[in-house]
Amino acid sequence: MLYITELNEKVVASIVAGAFCLLISYIASERPNSESARALAALGDRLLAVEDGDLVSPAPPSLQKTMPKLAAAVDTLFAEVRASIENAHALGMYDPVTSLPNRLHFRSEADKLLSEAEGSRSAMLFVDLDRFKSVNDSLGHARGDQLLIMVANRLRVVVTAEFGEALQRRPLLARLAGDEFTLFFPEIQSSADVERIARRIALAIAEPFELCGHSVDIGASIGVSICPDHGSSIESLMRAADIAMYCAKSLGGGQHCLFDEQLAAEHQDKIETERALTEAVQRDEFLLTFQPQLSLVTGEIAGAEALLRWNHPRDGLRMPDTFIPIAEKTGVISDIGDWVITEVASVLGSWSREGISRRLAFNVSPRQVERADFFSRLRQSFGDQQVPLSMVELEFTESAAMEVSKAVLVEIGALRADGATISIDDFGTGYSNIARLRTMPLDRVKLDPSLIADIEHCARARVVVQAVIQLIHGVGCEIVAEAVETVAQADILRTMGCQAVQGYVFAHPMYEDEFLDWIVNANPGSRSVA
Repeated sequence: MLYITELNEKVVASIVAGAFCLLISYIASERPNSESARALAALGDRLLAVEDGDLVSPAPPSLQKTMPKLAAAVDTLFAEVRASIENAHALGMYDPVTSLPNRLHFRSEADKLLSEAEGSRSAMLFVDLDRFKSVNDSLGHARGDQLLIMVANRLRVVVTAEFGEALQRRPLLARLAGDEFTLFFPEIQSSADVERIARRIALAIAEPFELCGHSVDIGASIGVSICPDHGSSIESLMRAADIAMYCAKSLGGGQHCLFDEQLAAEHQDKIETERALTEAVQRDEFLLTFQPQLSLVTGEIAGAEALLRWNHPRDGLRMPDTFIPIAEKTGVISDIGDWVITEVASVLGSWSREGISRRLAFNVSPRQVERADFFSRLRQSFGDQQVPLSMVELEFTESAAMEVSKAVLVEIGALRADGATISIDDFGTGYSNIARLRTMPLDRVKLDPSLIADIEHCARARVVVQAVIQLIHGVGCEIVAEAVETVAQADILRTMGCQAVQGYVFAHPMYEDEFLDWIVNANPGSRSVA
Protein backbone atom coordinates (compact mmCIF):
# COMPACT_ATOMS: atom_id res chain seq x y z
CA MET A 1 0.00 0.00 0.00
CA LEU A 2 2.82 2.33 0.81
CA TYR A 3 4.40 1.80 -2.53
CA ILE A 4 1.06 2.22 -4.29
CA THR A 5 0.34 5.46 -2.43
CA GLU A 6 3.74 6.83 -3.19
CA LEU A 7 3.29 5.80 -6.78
CA ASN A 8 0.00 7.70 -7.06
CA GLU A 9 1.55 10.86 -5.63
CA LYS A 10 4.42 10.59 -8.09
CA VAL A 11 1.95 10.04 -10.90
CA VAL A 12 -0.06 13.08 -9.87
CA ALA A 13 3.07 15.17 -9.52
CA SER A 14 4.22 14.02 -12.92
CA ILE A 15 0.87 14.81 -14.50
CA VAL A 16 0.82 18.28 -12.93
CA ALA A 17 4.37 18.99 -14.06
CA GLY A 18 3.61 17.77 -17.58
CA ALA A 19 0.49 19.85 -17.80
CA PHE A 20 2.42 22.98 -16.72
CA CYS A 21 5.04 22.31 -19.34
CA LEU A 22 2.35 21.86 -21.96
CA LEU A 23 0.73 25.14 -20.92
CA ILE A 24 4.02 27.00 -21.12
CA SER A 25 4.72 25.48 -24.53
CA TYR A 26 1.21 26.42 -25.71
CA ILE A 27 1.57 29.98 -24.48
CA ALA A 28 4.99 30.26 -26.06
CA SER A 29 3.70 28.92 -29.34
CA GLU A 30 0.51 31.04 -29.41
CA ARG A 31 2.11 34.41 -28.63
CA PRO A 32 3.92 34.85 -31.96
CA ASN A 33 0.76 33.91 -33.89
CA SER A 34 -1.20 36.54 -32.04
CA GLU A 35 1.36 39.24 -32.99
CA SER A 36 1.29 38.08 -36.62
CA ALA A 37 -2.47 38.21 -36.61
CA ARG A 38 -2.44 41.73 -35.21
CA ALA A 39 0.16 42.78 -37.78
CA LEU A 40 -1.89 41.34 -40.64
CA ALA A 41 -4.98 43.03 -39.30
CA ALA A 42 -3.10 46.35 -39.27
CA LEU A 43 -2.01 45.71 -42.85
CA GLY A 44 -5.62 45.16 -43.81
CA ASP A 45 -6.57 48.50 -42.31
CA ARG A 46 -3.70 50.13 -44.23
CA LEU A 47 -4.88 48.63 -47.49
CA LEU A 48 -8.45 49.80 -46.87
CA ALA A 49 -7.09 53.34 -46.41
CA VAL A 50 -6.34 53.35 -50.16
CA GLU A 51 -10.05 53.90 -50.72
CA ASP A 52 -9.60 57.30 -49.06
CA GLY A 53 -6.66 58.10 -51.35
CA ASP A 54 -3.84 57.25 -48.93
CA LEU A 55 -0.95 56.01 -51.07
CA VAL A 56 1.78 57.64 -48.96
CA SER A 57 1.67 56.09 -45.45
CA PRO A 58 4.25 53.32 -44.85
CA ALA A 59 3.50 49.76 -43.76
CA PRO A 60 2.22 49.47 -40.13
CA PRO A 61 4.97 49.32 -37.42
CA SER A 62 3.67 45.95 -36.17
CA LEU A 63 4.14 44.53 -39.65
CA GLN A 64 7.64 46.02 -39.89
CA LYS A 65 8.48 44.36 -36.55
CA THR A 66 7.04 40.89 -37.09
CA MET A 67 7.31 40.58 -40.89
CA PRO A 68 9.97 43.02 -42.13
CA LYS A 69 10.22 41.46 -45.59
CA LEU A 70 6.48 41.73 -46.15
CA ALA A 71 6.52 45.34 -44.89
CA ALA A 72 9.30 46.21 -47.33
CA ALA A 73 7.36 44.59 -50.18
CA VAL A 74 4.25 46.60 -49.27
CA ASP A 75 6.20 49.88 -49.24
CA THR A 76 7.75 49.02 -52.63
CA LEU A 77 4.32 48.20 -54.07
CA PHE A 78 2.87 51.55 -52.97
CA ALA A 79 5.89 53.39 -54.37
CA GLU A 80 5.39 51.72 -57.77
CA VAL A 81 1.67 52.52 -57.72
CA ARG A 82 2.41 56.18 -56.94
CA ALA A 83 4.95 56.30 -59.78
CA SER A 84 2.46 54.73 -62.22
CA ILE A 85 -0.22 57.23 -61.26
CA GLU A 86 2.20 60.14 -61.66
CA ASN A 87 3.23 58.82 -65.09
CA ALA A 88 -0.40 58.43 -66.11
CA HIS A 89 -1.09 61.96 -64.91
CA ALA A 90 1.84 63.27 -66.93
CA LEU A 91 0.65 61.42 -70.02
CA GLY A 92 -2.78 62.90 -69.54
CA MET A 93 -1.52 66.46 -69.13
CA TYR A 94 1.53 66.67 -71.41
CA ASP A 95 2.19 65.97 -75.06
CA PRO A 96 4.48 62.91 -75.25
CA VAL A 97 6.28 64.20 -78.38
CA THR A 98 7.19 67.78 -77.43
CA SER A 99 6.72 67.58 -73.61
CA LEU A 100 4.55 70.69 -73.87
CA PRO A 101 1.20 70.91 -72.08
CA ASN A 102 -1.58 69.27 -74.08
CA ARG A 103 -5.03 70.71 -74.80
CA LEU A 104 -6.52 69.62 -71.46
CA HIS A 105 -3.63 71.02 -69.41
CA PHE A 106 -3.52 74.20 -71.47
CA ARG A 107 -7.21 74.94 -70.95
CA SER A 108 -6.87 74.42 -67.19
CA GLU A 109 -3.74 76.53 -66.77
CA ALA A 110 -4.89 79.26 -69.15
CA ASP A 111 -8.15 79.62 -67.20
CA LYS A 112 -6.13 80.14 -64.01
CA LEU A 113 -3.82 82.69 -65.63
CA LEU A 114 -6.75 84.58 -67.13
CA SER A 115 -8.54 84.79 -63.78
CA GLU A 116 -5.35 85.97 -62.05
CA ALA A 117 -4.83 88.65 -64.70
CA GLU A 118 -8.33 90.08 -64.33
CA GLY A 119 -8.38 93.65 -65.61
CA SER A 120 -5.25 93.19 -67.74
CA ARG A 121 -5.09 92.75 -71.50
CA SER A 122 -4.26 89.20 -72.55
CA ALA A 123 -3.60 87.56 -75.90
CA MET A 124 -4.05 84.18 -77.52
CA LEU A 125 -1.99 82.94 -80.49
CA PHE A 126 -2.87 79.93 -82.63
CA VAL A 127 0.04 78.56 -84.68
CA ASP A 128 -0.70 76.09 -87.47
CA LEU A 129 2.22 74.74 -89.50
CA ASP A 130 2.14 75.08 -93.29
CA ARG A 131 3.13 72.12 -95.50
CA PHE A 132 3.66 69.83 -92.50
CA LYS A 133 1.64 67.04 -94.11
CA SER A 134 4.11 66.83 -96.99
CA VAL A 135 6.91 66.18 -94.46
CA ASN A 136 4.98 63.27 -92.95
CA ASP A 137 4.17 61.93 -96.41
CA SER A 138 7.70 62.17 -97.77
CA LEU A 139 9.89 61.48 -94.72
CA GLY A 140 7.58 59.52 -92.45
CA HIS A 141 5.84 60.19 -89.16
CA ALA A 142 8.98 59.60 -87.08
CA ARG A 143 10.72 62.47 -88.89
CA GLY A 144 7.55 64.48 -88.55
CA ASP A 145 7.67 64.05 -84.77
CA GLN A 146 11.29 65.22 -84.78
CA LEU A 147 10.23 68.30 -86.71
CA LEU A 148 7.51 69.02 -84.14
CA ILE A 149 10.12 68.89 -81.37
CA MET A 150 12.28 71.40 -83.29
CA VAL A 151 9.29 73.70 -83.80
CA ALA A 152 8.46 73.52 -80.08
CA ASN A 153 12.05 74.46 -79.22
CA ARG A 154 11.97 77.47 -81.55
CA LEU A 155 8.71 78.63 -79.99
CA ARG A 156 10.30 78.34 -76.53
CA VAL A 157 13.24 80.44 -77.71
CA VAL A 158 10.93 83.18 -79.04
CA VAL A 159 8.95 83.31 -75.80
CA THR A 160 12.10 83.40 -73.66
CA ALA A 161 13.71 86.06 -75.83
CA GLU A 162 10.61 88.25 -75.61
CA PHE A 163 9.90 87.93 -71.91
CA GLY A 164 13.00 86.51 -70.23
CA GLU A 165 12.69 84.83 -66.86
CA ALA A 166 11.49 87.75 -64.75
CA LEU A 167 7.74 87.59 -65.32
CA GLN A 168 5.55 86.37 -62.49
CA ARG A 169 3.05 84.96 -64.96
CA ARG A 170 4.97 83.58 -67.86
CA PRO A 171 3.28 82.90 -71.22
CA LEU A 172 1.83 79.43 -71.61
CA LEU A 173 2.96 77.38 -74.62
CA ALA A 174 1.17 74.16 -75.58
CA ARG A 175 0.67 71.71 -78.42
CA LEU A 176 -3.03 71.23 -79.04
CA ALA A 177 -2.99 68.45 -81.63
CA GLY A 178 -1.26 67.45 -84.84
CA ASP A 179 0.69 70.45 -86.12
CA GLU A 180 -1.21 73.02 -84.03
CA PHE A 181 0.43 74.99 -81.23
CA THR A 182 -0.97 77.73 -79.07
CA LEU A 183 0.43 80.46 -76.82
CA PHE A 184 -1.40 82.42 -74.15
CA PHE A 185 0.02 85.69 -72.85
CA PRO A 186 -1.71 86.68 -69.59
CA GLU A 187 -0.32 90.23 -69.71
CA ILE A 188 0.36 92.37 -72.78
CA GLN A 189 0.91 96.06 -73.27
CA SER A 190 -0.73 96.47 -76.67
CA SER A 191 -1.91 94.58 -79.72
CA ALA A 192 1.16 95.87 -81.56
CA ASP A 193 3.39 93.94 -79.15
CA VAL A 194 1.50 90.73 -79.80
CA GLU A 195 1.61 91.22 -83.56
CA ARG A 196 5.37 91.77 -83.30
CA ILE A 197 5.69 88.45 -81.48
CA ALA A 198 3.51 86.77 -84.12
CA ARG A 199 5.81 88.08 -86.85
CA ARG A 200 8.86 86.77 -84.96
CA ILE A 201 7.24 83.35 -84.68
CA ALA A 202 6.45 83.33 -88.40
CA LEU A 203 10.06 84.25 -89.23
CA ALA A 204 11.44 81.66 -86.79
CA ILE A 205 9.36 78.82 -88.27
CA ALA A 206 10.17 79.95 -91.82
CA GLU A 207 13.87 79.30 -91.27
CA PRO A 208 14.84 75.90 -92.81
CA PHE A 209 15.04 72.90 -90.48
CA GLU A 210 17.89 70.41 -90.82
CA LEU A 211 16.24 67.01 -90.47
CA CYS A 212 18.38 63.89 -90.95
CA GLY A 213 20.28 65.30 -93.89
CA HIS A 214 17.24 67.05 -95.37
CA SER A 215 16.62 70.78 -95.43
CA VAL A 216 12.93 71.15 -94.66
CA ASP A 217 11.08 74.39 -95.42
CA ILE A 218 7.74 74.90 -93.75
CA GLY A 219 5.92 77.96 -92.48
CA ALA A 220 3.33 78.94 -89.93
CA SER A 221 -0.10 80.54 -90.18
CA ILE A 222 -0.82 82.45 -86.97
CA GLY A 223 -4.11 83.72 -85.62
CA VAL A 224 -4.20 86.35 -82.87
CA SER A 225 -7.02 87.30 -80.50
CA ILE A 226 -6.97 89.76 -77.60
CA CYS A 227 -8.87 89.86 -74.32
CA PRO A 228 -11.19 91.64 -73.68
CA ASP A 229 -11.57 92.95 -77.26
CA HIS A 230 -12.32 89.54 -78.80
CA GLY A 231 -13.59 87.61 -75.81
CA SER A 232 -13.37 87.37 -72.06
CA SER A 233 -13.00 83.58 -71.70
CA ILE A 234 -10.39 81.12 -72.86
CA GLU A 235 -12.96 79.39 -75.04
CA SER A 236 -13.96 82.59 -76.86
CA LEU A 237 -10.33 83.66 -77.28
CA MET A 238 -9.39 80.25 -78.71
CA ARG A 239 -12.31 80.38 -81.13
CA ALA A 240 -11.37 83.88 -82.31
CA ALA A 241 -7.68 82.96 -82.70
CA ASP A 242 -8.67 79.86 -84.64
CA ILE A 243 -10.78 81.91 -87.06
CA ALA A 244 -7.93 84.39 -87.53
CA MET A 245 -5.49 81.53 -88.13
CA TYR A 246 -7.62 80.17 -90.98
CA CYS A 247 -7.71 83.66 -92.45
CA ALA A 248 -3.89 83.75 -92.40
CA LYS A 249 -3.76 80.35 -94.06
CA SER A 250 -6.22 81.42 -96.77
CA LEU A 251 -3.91 84.35 -97.56
CA GLY A 252 -1.12 81.93 -98.41
CA GLY A 253 0.33 81.10 -94.99
CA GLY A 254 3.61 82.22 -93.48
CA GLN A 255 1.98 85.21 -91.82
CA HIS A 256 -0.30 86.28 -88.98
CA CYS A 257 -3.82 87.66 -88.89
CA LEU A 258 -5.45 89.63 -86.07
CA PHE A 259 -9.07 88.83 -85.36
CA ASP A 260 -11.54 91.65 -86.06
CA GLU A 261 -15.23 92.28 -86.59
CA GLN A 262 -15.04 91.60 -90.32
CA LEU A 263 -13.61 88.14 -89.68
CA ALA A 264 -16.32 87.55 -87.08
CA ALA A 265 -19.02 88.50 -89.60
CA GLU A 266 -17.48 86.31 -92.30
CA HIS A 267 -17.25 83.40 -89.89
CA GLN A 268 -20.86 83.83 -88.82
CA ASP A 269 -21.93 83.96 -92.45
CA LYS A 270 -19.96 80.77 -93.09
CA ILE A 271 -21.69 79.00 -90.21
CA GLU A 272 -25.12 80.14 -91.38
CA THR A 273 -24.29 79.09 -94.94
CA GLU A 274 -23.23 75.64 -93.75
CA ARG A 275 -26.51 75.21 -91.89
CA ALA A 276 -28.60 76.43 -94.81
CA LEU A 277 -26.75 74.27 -97.34
CA THR A 278 -27.63 71.08 -95.46
CA GLU A 279 -31.31 71.80 -96.11
CA ALA A 280 -31.09 73.54 -99.48
CA VAL A 281 -31.22 70.33 -101.53
CA GLN A 282 -34.26 69.02 -99.67
CA ARG A 283 -35.98 72.38 -100.05
CA ASP A 284 -35.26 72.44 -103.80
CA GLU A 285 -33.51 75.81 -103.56
CA PHE A 286 -30.96 75.17 -106.34
CA LEU A 287 -31.46 75.91 -109.99
CA LEU A 288 -29.46 75.86 -113.21
CA THR A 289 -28.68 78.58 -115.70
CA PHE A 290 -27.18 77.97 -119.13
CA GLN A 291 -24.44 79.91 -120.90
CA PRO A 292 -23.71 79.21 -124.58
CA GLN A 293 -20.27 78.36 -125.93
CA LEU A 294 -19.57 79.63 -129.43
CA SER A 295 -17.11 78.26 -131.94
CA LEU A 296 -14.60 80.84 -133.17
CA VAL A 297 -14.04 78.67 -136.20
CA THR A 298 -17.61 78.27 -137.52
CA GLY A 299 -19.53 80.86 -135.51
CA GLU A 300 -22.00 78.19 -134.43
CA ILE A 301 -23.14 77.32 -130.94
CA ALA A 302 -20.72 74.62 -129.81
CA GLY A 303 -22.63 73.72 -126.67
CA ALA A 304 -23.47 75.22 -123.31
CA GLU A 305 -22.44 75.04 -119.69
CA ALA A 306 -24.91 74.44 -116.88
CA LEU A 307 -24.12 76.88 -114.07
CA LEU A 308 -25.40 76.38 -110.54
CA ARG A 309 -27.32 79.05 -108.64
CA TRP A 310 -28.73 79.02 -105.11
CA ASN A 311 -32.07 80.72 -104.57
CA HIS A 312 -31.37 81.53 -100.92
CA PRO A 313 -34.57 82.14 -98.91
CA ARG A 314 -33.12 85.29 -97.31
CA ASP A 315 -30.29 86.54 -99.55
CA GLY A 316 -31.89 85.84 -102.90
CA LEU A 317 -29.86 84.48 -105.81
CA ARG A 318 -26.34 83.51 -104.75
CA MET A 319 -23.47 82.79 -107.12
CA PRO A 320 -21.39 79.58 -106.79
CA ASP A 321 -18.29 81.31 -105.41
CA THR A 322 -20.29 82.33 -102.31
CA PHE A 323 -21.19 78.78 -101.29
CA ILE A 324 -19.32 76.12 -103.30
CA PRO A 325 -16.04 76.45 -101.31
CA ILE A 326 -18.02 76.00 -98.08
CA ALA A 327 -19.91 73.05 -99.55
CA GLU A 328 -16.59 71.48 -100.55
CA LYS A 329 -15.24 71.71 -97.01
CA THR A 330 -18.37 70.42 -95.30
CA GLY A 331 -19.03 67.55 -97.69
CA VAL A 332 -22.45 68.87 -98.73
CA ILE A 333 -21.02 69.22 -102.23
CA SER A 334 -21.66 65.52 -102.83
CA ASP A 335 -25.40 65.99 -102.35
CA ILE A 336 -25.36 69.16 -104.45
CA GLY A 337 -23.39 67.33 -107.16
CA ASP A 338 -25.94 64.51 -107.19
CA TRP A 339 -28.69 67.09 -107.66
CA VAL A 340 -26.81 68.73 -110.55
CA ILE A 341 -26.31 65.39 -112.33
CA THR A 342 -29.97 64.46 -111.90
CA GLU A 343 -31.11 67.89 -113.11
CA VAL A 344 -28.76 67.93 -116.13
CA ALA A 345 -29.94 64.44 -117.10
CA SER A 346 -33.56 65.57 -116.80
CA VAL A 347 -32.93 68.69 -118.91
CA LEU A 348 -31.09 66.78 -121.64
CA GLY A 349 -33.80 64.11 -121.66
CA SER A 350 -36.46 66.79 -122.09
CA TRP A 351 -34.48 68.48 -124.86
CA SER A 352 -33.94 65.20 -126.64
CA ARG A 353 -37.67 64.46 -126.65
CA GLU A 354 -38.27 67.92 -128.14
CA GLY A 355 -35.66 67.32 -130.84
CA ILE A 356 -33.06 69.68 -129.37
CA SER A 357 -29.54 68.31 -129.59
CA ARG A 358 -27.09 70.36 -127.55
CA ARG A 359 -24.09 69.16 -125.59
CA LEU A 360 -24.28 70.31 -122.00
CA ALA A 361 -21.27 70.71 -119.68
CA PHE A 362 -21.32 70.67 -115.89
CA ASN A 363 -18.70 70.75 -113.14
CA VAL A 364 -17.65 67.71 -111.13
CA SER A 365 -16.31 68.22 -107.62
CA PRO A 366 -13.18 66.39 -106.42
CA ARG A 367 -15.23 65.20 -103.45
CA GLN A 368 -17.69 63.52 -105.81
CA VAL A 369 -15.14 61.36 -107.62
CA GLU A 370 -13.84 60.12 -104.26
CA ARG A 371 -17.06 58.17 -103.83
CA ALA A 372 -16.81 54.60 -105.04
CA ASP A 373 -20.28 54.67 -106.64
CA PHE A 374 -19.94 58.04 -108.40
CA PHE A 375 -19.44 56.79 -111.95
CA SER A 376 -22.09 54.08 -111.74
CA ARG A 377 -24.62 56.57 -110.34
CA LEU A 378 -23.73 59.07 -113.08
CA ARG A 379 -24.26 56.47 -115.81
CA GLN A 380 -27.54 55.39 -114.26
CA SER A 381 -28.84 58.98 -114.08
CA PHE A 382 -28.33 59.58 -117.80
CA GLY A 383 -29.42 56.05 -118.68
CA ASP A 384 -32.73 56.52 -116.87
CA GLN A 385 -33.40 59.60 -119.05
CA GLN A 386 -32.21 57.80 -122.19
CA VAL A 387 -29.56 60.48 -122.73
CA PRO A 388 -26.49 59.32 -124.71
CA LEU A 389 -23.18 60.21 -123.10
CA SER A 390 -22.22 62.04 -126.30
CA MET A 391 -24.47 64.86 -125.07
CA VAL A 392 -22.57 65.14 -121.78
CA GLU A 393 -19.42 67.11 -120.97
CA LEU A 394 -17.76 66.62 -117.58
CA GLU A 395 -15.58 69.48 -116.33
CA PHE A 396 -12.91 68.70 -113.73
CA THR A 397 -10.96 71.43 -111.98
CA GLU A 398 -7.28 71.61 -112.81
CA SER A 399 -6.17 70.52 -109.34
CA ALA A 400 -8.61 67.60 -109.28
CA ALA A 401 -7.52 66.44 -112.72
CA MET A 402 -3.88 66.43 -111.62
CA GLU A 403 -4.51 64.49 -108.42
CA VAL A 404 -7.07 61.80 -109.28
CA SER A 405 -6.03 58.19 -108.85
CA LYS A 406 -5.33 55.74 -111.64
CA ALA A 407 -8.61 53.98 -110.93
CA VAL A 408 -10.50 57.24 -111.46
CA LEU A 409 -8.58 57.87 -114.69
CA VAL A 410 -9.71 54.45 -115.91
CA GLU A 411 -13.35 55.34 -115.16
CA ILE A 412 -12.98 58.71 -116.90
CA GLY A 413 -11.44 56.96 -119.91
CA ALA A 414 -14.38 54.57 -120.03
CA LEU A 415 -16.83 57.48 -120.06
CA ARG A 416 -14.89 59.13 -122.86
CA ALA A 417 -14.84 55.87 -124.84
CA ASP A 418 -18.64 55.78 -124.52
CA GLY A 419 -18.95 59.27 -126.00
CA ALA A 420 -18.66 61.72 -123.10
CA THR A 421 -16.52 64.84 -123.52
CA ILE A 422 -13.89 65.36 -120.81
CA SER A 423 -12.65 68.86 -119.94
CA ILE A 424 -10.28 70.54 -117.53
CA ASP A 425 -11.78 73.72 -116.09
CA ASP A 426 -9.96 76.86 -114.89
CA PHE A 427 -6.65 75.79 -116.41
CA GLY A 428 -3.77 78.02 -115.36
CA THR A 429 -4.70 78.54 -111.69
CA GLY A 430 -2.87 75.58 -110.14
CA TYR A 431 0.29 73.51 -110.44
CA SER A 432 -0.20 71.56 -113.62
CA ASN A 433 1.38 68.21 -114.23
CA ILE A 434 2.26 68.32 -117.91
CA ALA A 435 2.70 64.56 -118.03
CA ARG A 436 -0.85 64.17 -116.68
CA LEU A 437 -2.13 66.39 -119.51
CA ARG A 438 -0.52 63.98 -121.94
CA THR A 439 -1.83 60.79 -120.35
CA MET A 440 -5.27 61.86 -119.11
CA PRO A 441 -8.26 61.02 -121.33
CA LEU A 442 -9.04 64.59 -122.33
CA ASP A 443 -10.90 66.51 -125.07
CA ARG A 444 -11.03 70.15 -124.03
CA VAL A 445 -9.14 72.59 -121.80
CA LYS A 446 -10.84 75.74 -120.54
CA LEU A 447 -8.54 78.68 -119.86
CA ASP A 448 -9.03 80.42 -116.54
CA PRO A 449 -10.41 83.97 -116.83
CA SER A 450 -7.35 85.37 -115.04
CA LEU A 451 -5.17 84.34 -117.99
CA ILE A 452 -7.07 86.35 -120.57
CA ALA A 453 -8.14 89.35 -118.50
CA ASP A 454 -5.32 91.62 -119.73
CA ILE A 455 -4.54 90.27 -123.20
CA GLU A 456 -5.87 93.43 -124.86
CA HIS A 457 -3.39 95.71 -123.13
CA CYS A 458 -0.51 93.57 -121.85
CA ALA A 459 2.05 92.01 -124.16
CA ARG A 460 3.28 89.66 -121.44
CA ALA A 461 -0.24 88.37 -120.90
CA ARG A 462 -0.52 87.61 -124.62
CA VAL A 463 2.83 85.77 -124.58
CA VAL A 464 1.68 83.60 -121.67
CA VAL A 465 -1.69 82.80 -123.26
CA GLN A 466 -0.02 81.99 -126.60
CA ALA A 467 2.39 79.60 -124.86
CA VAL A 468 -0.45 77.88 -122.98
CA ILE A 469 -2.49 77.50 -126.18
CA GLN A 470 0.46 75.93 -128.00
CA LEU A 471 0.98 73.55 -125.09
CA ILE A 472 -2.66 72.46 -125.14
CA HIS A 473 -2.61 72.04 -128.91
CA GLY A 474 0.46 69.88 -128.43
CA VAL A 475 -1.53 67.35 -126.39
CA GLY A 476 -4.31 67.35 -128.99
CA CYS A 477 -7.04 69.17 -127.04
CA GLU A 478 -9.55 71.81 -128.02
CA ILE A 479 -9.25 75.18 -126.25
CA VAL A 480 -12.14 77.09 -124.70
CA ALA A 481 -11.75 80.58 -123.20
CA GLU A 482 -14.10 81.60 -120.39
CA ALA A 483 -15.29 85.03 -119.27
CA VAL A 484 -14.60 86.70 -122.61
CA GLU A 485 -16.09 90.17 -122.27
CA THR A 486 -15.03 92.09 -125.40
CA VAL A 487 -14.88 91.46 -129.11
CA ALA A 488 -11.21 92.47 -129.05
CA GLN A 489 -10.43 89.65 -126.62
CA ALA A 490 -12.28 87.19 -128.84
CA ASP A 491 -10.37 88.37 -131.92
CA ILE A 492 -7.01 87.95 -130.18
CA LEU A 493 -7.94 84.50 -128.93
CA ARG A 494 -9.10 83.40 -132.37
CA THR A 495 -5.81 84.60 -133.87
CA MET A 496 -3.88 82.64 -131.23
CA GLY A 497 -5.74 79.45 -132.10
CA CYS A 498 -8.48 79.30 -129.46
CA GLN A 499 -11.40 77.31 -130.90
CA ALA A 500 -14.32 78.32 -128.65
CA VAL A 501 -15.31 81.07 -126.26
CA GLN A 502 -17.83 81.61 -123.51
CA GLY A 503 -18.66 84.95 -121.94
CA TYR A 504 -20.73 88.08 -121.70
CA VAL A 505 -19.56 89.30 -125.10
CA PHE A 506 -21.96 86.78 -126.64
CA ALA A 507 -24.44 85.83 -123.96
CA HIS A 508 -25.06 85.95 -120.24
CA PRO A 509 -26.15 82.84 -118.32
CA MET A 510 -29.87 82.29 -118.93
CA TYR A 511 -32.66 80.25 -117.44
CA GLU A 512 -33.79 77.28 -119.51
CA ASP A 513 -36.68 78.98 -121.32
CA GLU A 514 -34.54 82.00 -122.17
CA PHE A 515 -31.72 79.77 -123.37
CA LEU A 516 -33.99 77.75 -125.64
CA ASP A 517 -35.41 80.96 -127.13
CA TRP A 518 -31.90 82.31 -127.58
CA ILE A 519 -30.59 79.33 -129.54
CA VAL A 520 -33.73 79.29 -131.71
CA ASN A 521 -33.43 82.97 -132.58
CA ALA A 522 -29.64 83.12 -132.74
CA ASN A 523 -28.26 83.77 -136.22
CA PRO A 524 -24.91 81.99 -136.51
CA GLY A 525 -23.73 84.54 -139.07
CA SER A 526 -24.41 87.53 -136.86
CA ARG A 527 -22.94 85.75 -133.83
CA SER A 528 -19.64 84.96 -135.50
CA VAL A 529 -16.63 87.11 -134.84
CA ALA A 530 -15.26 88.91 -137.87
